[in-house]
Amino acid sequence: MAIKKILTFPNPVLRQKVETVTSFDDSLKQLAADLAETMYNAPGAGLAANQIGVCLRVVVIDVSASKEEKKHLALVNPEIIEKEGCQVDEEGCLSVIDLTANVERYRKLLVRAQDLDGKSWEFPAEDFFARVIQHELDHLNGILFIDHLSPLKRSLYKKRLKKILREQEEGLS
Repeated sequence: MAIKKILTFPNPVLRQKVETVTSFDDSLKQLAADLAETMYNAPGAGLAANQIGVCLRVVVIDVSASKEEKKHLALVNPEIIEKEGCQVDEEGCLSVIDLTANVERYRKLLVRAQDLDGKSWEFPAEDFFARVIQHELDHLNGILFIDHLSPLKRSLYKKRLKKILREQEEGLS
């Protein structure tokens, strides 16, 4: 396992749709382990493979019952097959620095995915768990949570981000 660098907006890799996983081998298991370690180190509630520069349909989601426990779910080639209801809550993203905002998501989902051995399965998800799944699946399709914001809020964030990046760059020189 290794902690990987998390790519941040506006890195173009975050806007790419990723490839379907077809090879269920040790490198896939290593990717899932690296994703989990990176997610917990950040810390975050989920992480998609393209957030660390690997353009494959793989996400990990924290399903721990407590802060002390570290239990995650690896989803390969996940897809939402049913959705229902509505919830609005605050979201942030490890790839979108210095921003949280309210985002509307479905409240209940039925998800189909494969495990790390390629076995297909389906499971329900509700509330926060459903929110995290939708957020991470958006990543796999090149969508960031800022895309769910109004054009004005998105524009204000982009201006603020330019200032943040300029200040970081000046601090390095």
